Amino acid sequence: MGNVSKLLNKPLKAFTLYALIILVCSIPVYFLVVDFIWQQELDEHNQIVKERIVENFKLIKTSDEELGKTLVLWNILQPGTKLIKVDENVIKKDSVYTITKASNYTNDAQKDRFRVLESYLKINKKNYFLSVETNVEEADETLLAIAIVTFIFFSLLVVGFVLLNKRISKKIWLPFQNTLEKLKNFDLSTHKSIEFIKTDIEEFEQLNQELSKLILKNISVFDQQKVFLENASHELQTPLAVLKSKIDSLLQSKNLSSDQLDLINQINVPLARASRINKNLLLLSKIENHQFEDKEVINFESVLTDSLTLLEDYIIDKQLSISQSFENNDQLLTNKVLIEVLVNNLLINSIKHTENGGKIVIELKNGILIVKNSGITPLNHEGMFNRFLINSNEPSNSGLGLAIVKEIANRYHWKIAYDFKNQMHQFSVVF
Repeated sequence: MGNVSKLLNKPLKAFTLYALIILVCSIPVYFLVVDFIWQQELDEHNQIVKERIVENFKLIKTSDEELGKTLVLWNILQPGTKLIKVDENVIKKDSVYTITKASNYTNDAQKDRFRVLESYLKINKKNYFLSVETNVEEADETLLAIAIVTFIFFSLLVVGFVLLNKRISKKIWLPFQNTLEKLKNFDLSTHKSIEFIKTDIEEFEQLNQELSKLILKNISVFDQQKVFLENASHELQTPLAVLKSKIDSLLQSKNLSSDQLDLINQINVPLARASRINKNLLLLSKIENHQFEDKEVINFESVLTDSLTLLEDYIIDKQLSISQSFENNDQLLTNKVLIEVLVNNLLINSIKHTENGGKIVIELKNGILIVKNSGITPLNHEGMFNRFLINSNEPSNSGLGLAIVKEIANRYHWKIAYDFKNQMHQFSVVF
């Protein structure tokens, strides 16, 4: 079937991929947003520190000399801050920026980011320069925590969506699954439509209604074709028999020249083929209409033996070797005529498609009939069991042999398959 997946998995894969892309893209956005907010908080913190320093020093009533000594001690005891006296002419606006440097208070050589506030202020009517530095690396830890939490919630979201999707989908898609299962088991030859279950889902209800219309239409067309085919075959039977009788009478005439005999024989060949096609079409029609009753217990080994005896002249004429292997002698309640037709058609098909001096293998075991014949290239699988498919160049071939085999297999719900391996054509029927 190729690379296919369930419909329910399609949106789930797209949702998961989309959510993962958003998650990955959100990481740098998280960093920028958190870092910006953190810097705003640090700027506010530094501003508060500045205001407290100014207020504290205003409360100190001391001389400039004592104030200078206090500032020296202050700069030592207050890491991250620096307060120095400057000339009166050096007055600038407050500035805020970020620097990267190693910490002065640890032995770690790793550099950290610091948020810096530089301000010029007056204490005791003197100009001072104040610098406040605050480490901003806490933002990285915050970002990591947010990323972990986000990933956890993303995982919970995906897992929850998968479980919820499966649970809800089983109920939602139940009508569709029911419709699909009934379509798989539908057999046009039964002449019975499908009763779909009612559903409250509009799309599924419309689908069931349209399918019901389509099935009823196909059943009607199928019945019309069957009636036409049966009537046509019956009508052709009599004129074909009359033509055959007339040609046989002509062949018995003693006044015919050799050219006339050749011409009559050329007419007789397609006429015989037309007669066989007509009989096979009638047989197919009877099988499809279930006109054969299953009233006999059939021994497959016996049917195979009788068929081989019947076809012995053809086998000898082509110098074919026959290998037989019969195990587990299966007995089935079927119709003997149909089983004989099935076996004969399979054997005749193998004989026709085997070169002179070739080999035919017949196996019957464990409820499986296998007919093999030697060959060079495989047959075309497509439409092999269709009507009027002719794989040989023999004009006598009706092209209905395998179609009849397939119809009989369908009649009993058997499986029939073709394979080609080890230079052998193989037809198998599983009972």
